[in-house]
Amino acid sequence: MEPLQKRITTNPRQCGGRPCIRGMRIRVADVLQLFAAGLTAEQILTEMPDLEAADLQAALQYAA
Repeated sequence: MEPLQKRITTNPRQCGGRPCIRGMRIRVADVLQLFAAGLTAEQILTEMPDLEAADLQAALQYAA
């Protein structure tokens, strides 16, 4: 399994220093909110085509 550091990044100059996916402006919290709203992984990947399945897994692991 890939280390979280490769998928989850933080940068004080981006998104207020909140954890993001691979340096993009997609916050981990945004991904988690989509899961909480009932979207499936497939639906999230359709809504956010820049994400990969491993990104979603990393977001869930980060939250755990």
